Amino acid sequence: MKSPRDTLMYQEAQSAADVVAHQLAANAGLLAALGDRLRARPPRCIVTCARGSSDHAAAYAKYVFETRLGVVTASASPAVSSIYDAPLDLEGALFLAVSQSGKSPDLLLSTKAAKASGAYVVALVNDTGSPLAQAADAVVPLHAGPERSVAATKSYLATLAAVLQLTACWSGDGALHAALERLPQDLRTGWDADWSALVDGLRGTHNLFVVGRGYGFGAALEAALKFKETCGLHAEAFSAAEVKHGPMALVGAGFPVLVFAQDDGSLEGTLGVAAEFRKRGAQVWLAAPGASGPDALPLPAGVPAITTPLLAVQSFYRAASALSLARGYDPDVPPHLRKVTETL
Repeated sequence: MKSPRDTLMYQEAQSAADVVAHQLAANAGLLAALGDRLRARPPRCIVTCARGSSDHAAAYAKYVFETRLGVVTASASPAVSSIYDAPLDLEGALFLAVSQSGKSPDLLLSTKAAKASGAYVVALVNDTGSPLAQAADAVVPLHAGPERSVAATKSYLATLAAVLQLTACWSGDGALHAALERLPQDLRTGWDADWSALVDGLRGTHNLFVVGRGYGFGAALEAALKFKETCGLHAEAFSAAEVKHGPMALVGAGFPVLVFAQDDGSLEGTLGVAAEFRKRGAQVWLAAPGASGPDALPLPAGVPAITTPLLAVQSFYRAASALSLARGYDPDVPPHLRKVTETL
């Protein structure tokens, strides 16, 4: 039986700080030039296209782009091109295709269709020799290196860092550049956070909610996927703003809920939802800066809100690797799954 430290998932997630540090240095010139181009010819909107963990990164990108750039950002379904062969008017849009492998046929078809319709296509991809990279107008390499675990970890965090660096270079936001400069060290510090309470509490669980809002919503989506993928645990992600519109009816005594929060305008409302769950007798684990108590999942203090989800997800990956083994699974080889999913 593997120990938690022996899994590829653990080792690859642990390497995320070094991956991000290398990526930020390697892409500095490329993204400075791309930022210049986007400032000179601003897109009328941003359209993201991705699946799985990459789509959760795109959910994070939506909040980053809209709050820091003021550009409306929406997600395009690959099926519009691959199944329905329906043309979209993307003249003047920035089309952001996000993929670790760059090999999914439906994503490639969507990218080619977007380019043909007048979009400027940027690919965030780990495999720069992939068909997706070759189809794009510009490629932002993730520099994550080979990822052997089926569960994506370091490539997901590298995608979030690439989104932040692109935004910083496009906007010229000094505070965002400063947040990026400290990000690798913040990730190293955060890796040692003790989330064993989550592992102990979810060993025998069958269902749970994962809640986040704003920058943290993508983290909730990603955690819910990894619970399913690596732990055989049914988890559903909700925005803290939406969970009260119906799903809360399921929450009662003992119902498990994982809450992600960051120190921004969403904090008070997210903490309020967590408090309401607790009043109903739910078992709530809270990952938030400064959180305290037996069910608090620590995050380093003083971290910028916009990068807090990266630290939370990294700590979650470590906990998920341990939980997977505790529940009798191998996080590196989830049943019925493979590394590259080729959807049509």
